[in-house]
Amino acid sequence: MSDEMQGIPHHLVDVLEPWEEFNVVRFQQMAKRACEEIWGRGHIPIVTGGTGFYIQALLYDIDFTENDEDTEFRTQMEQLASTEEGRDKLYQRLKEVDPASAEAIHANNIKRVIRALEFYEKTGTPISAHNEEQKQKESPYAFLYAVLSRDRSVLYDRIDRRVDMMMEEGLVKEVQGLMAQGCTRQMVAMQGLGYKETIDYLDGKLSLEEAVYIIKRDTRHFAKRQMTWFRREKDVTFIAMDGRQESEILQEILEKLQDRNIIGPWQ
Repeated sequence: MSDEMQGIPHHLVDVLEPWEEFNVVRFQQMAKRACEEIWGRGHIPIVTGGTGFYIQALLYDIDFTENDEDTEFRTQMEQLASTEEGRDKLYQRLKEVDPASAEAIHANNIKRVIRALEFYEKTGTPISAHNEEQKQKESPYAFLYAVLSRDRSVLYDRIDRRVDMMMEEGLVKEVQGLMAQGCTRQMVAMQGLGYKETIDYLDGKLSLEEAVYIIKRDTRHFAKRQMTWFRREKDVTFIAMDGRQESEILQEILEKLQDRNIIGPWQ
């Protein structure tokens, strides 16, 4: 499915309900189908977004060995995670058996924490070691992995202004509507930055001012972790945006695509 935005088909937009299950494996499957469809029409897919883990999964066709899930173990872990103390225990356990994953996964991302613990429980191998092995695979695609970068102070200012805009455009009302439809804080769609903090505000755990402060702070931390991730990835091209026109940036990207023989001479 795709959605028309300014005349350009966009895929994987408005294709799931908020209460539907979603994870990196499902993204990988859906994105590969979309890429095949785009390529079949004679166009080059452009994958855009900020989640490096998901980009890596698609680009290198990583095998997450999702078969034979241990549902009993996962249920036990989810029950333990239902309390704040239990969440802390799970994260401490992850630090013990898989320090690399604990460093890469935020303590609040319980779904990924449990997935990493489940993988270790089933295989005796840290999932970080498995993923590192998968990363060494050669990509089946000719690609340009471009990361647009800004000066940190400029980026953080843009993040703060974006959060203010989200609030002005009705984030609180949106979350209220989702909760009225039966969405809970445990659902994947409600775990995103901005949503869980807004739920805490609506539940009386935070003032609106405190919620906005935490959203801004955690989004800045997330942006910092993103850049750390991208710097560790292989074959990444960083493109500076500060003080440049969009046309200049586009021209640089086109030239790099030509250098890799992904496109012909730009007309």
